[in-house]
Order: sequence, then C-alpha cells, then structure tokens
Amino acid sequence: MNWIEPVTLRGKHVTLAPLAPEHAPGLTEAVTDGELWKLWYTTIPAPDKIAAEIERRLGLQKAGSWLPFCVLKDGAPAGMTNYLNIEKAHRRIEIGGTWYRKSAQRSALNTEAKLMLLGHAFEKLECIAVEFRTHFFNHQSRRGIERLGAKLDGILRSHQISPNGTPRDTCVYSITAAEWPTAKAHLQFQLEKAR
Repeated sequence: MNWIEPVTLRGKHVTLAPLAPEHAPGLTEAVTDGELWKLWYTTIPAPDKIAAEIERRLGLQKAGSWLPFCVLKDGAPAGMTNYLNIEKAHRRIEIGGTWYRKSAQRSALNTEAKLMLLGHAFEKLECIAVEFRTHFFNHQSRRGIERLGAKLDGILRSHQISPNGTPRDTCVYSITAAEWPTAKAHLQFQLEKAR
C-alpha cells in the first residue's frame, strides 16, 4: 500500500476528486476561461492538450510520485491540483501543478482547497513539511502562497527551462508541521470572511 492513496476531499465551496480521464471535457472548457495556457511563466496545458496532461499526471501517480486531483466547483471541473514530489521517507510533499479557471481565482475555492490539502497532509499523512514552488515572475501565485502562511525558503536560480525556453528561477515556500496550527487558524479565518 502506498503512503498516499487517492482520496476525495469535500468542502463547502469545492470538492477535490481523484483525477480521471472523464474530467477532460470539463477541464478543457475550464482552461479556456482566461486562456490560462498563454501565461508565459506557467505550464498550464492548452485546451487540445488537456487529455494528454491528464494521462501524464495519472502516469506520475502510477509511478508513486504524484497524486492528482480534479478541482470541482458545484460539481463541474474548475481546475487541477496535486500532491507531488512525494517523499515518504521524509514525510514531505509538495502541493503544486495547480491552476483554476479565471472566474474561480481569488475566491473561497482556493482557500478551502488548500485548507483541505494541508489538513490531509499534516493531520492524516503526518507530514513534517509541505512545500510550494512557483516561477519568480508568477507574482499572483507568490502572493497566494504567502497568504496561506507559507514562508519563502529560498529561490532556486536557473532551476528549470520554461516552456518559452527562458531559464526559470523557482521560489520555494513551505509550511512546517509546527506552523500548521497557526496557518490552519489563519486559513479558517480567511474562509469565514469569504462567506
């Protein structure tokens, strides 16, 4: 049995369901809201690449390195998120590869999704730390990660090659198990304000 198994996480504003091929039509429609694949500093798939991206993520799940979710709002796909870089021996994971349709961004959806993912990681999987990574120039993502209560661990300079061929500086953030109670209270407060 794997340390991390597929699970459905349900909240008031969002449901995180195990990613499946049948989510492709809804995710194809969702990614067109805001033409997210055109943002040069992200790796969000274009509409005609959604099915291949689902297949890729499910392959990484089979290999034991990812656990992908379809983000559902009112039962319809609104985006994707994942546990990735799963390190059972060190009880660490990363939450990433996340995107939401533009109309769902900056809403209670992200706050609740992260609250559920972090809660599962710290309270069920007993992680010692949860990591987040984003492109240096993805300022919206960086602000969102910081609003979660994550702290900047550092910047990996020229860490990867971006889809447009430019070097990517990667900002690495984390929340530790000791910080989780305070971060949880903060996220619950934010979610209460969003209602």
